[in-house]
Amino acid sequence: MSRDSTELAIRVLNKLWNEAENEEKRAHFVSLGLSERAYTPAQKDYAITLVDTYGIRATSRILEIPRRSIQRWCRASGIRVKRCPAWVYAWAEGRRKRREFWERRGYY
Repeated sequence: MSRDSTELAIRVLNKLWNEAENEEKRAHFVSLGLSERAYTPAQKDYAITLVDTYGIRATSRILEIPRRSIQRWCRASGIRVKRCPAWVYAWAEGRRKRREFWERRGYY
């Protein structure tokens, strides 16, 4: 087996492992509540514990529920939720500086 095929096999196994873990978390989330119309307090608490570890977006993908719902639950629990990730502000600042640079040279 070549090095490339070994690395590919490891990546595939890691992906399968992560998918299995996420499916287990999703099954546990579903088992916490039997109501189809509303999430139970146990489900909300479980989702909030996952937010501490994985973040809102990843938790949303793992549990297959809307990100807005998780954000609402976090705010109701007193957890401060930013509107967007911290890197977005740094990216926007860099974009603004680049635009100013090119505006001074007459390109914008």
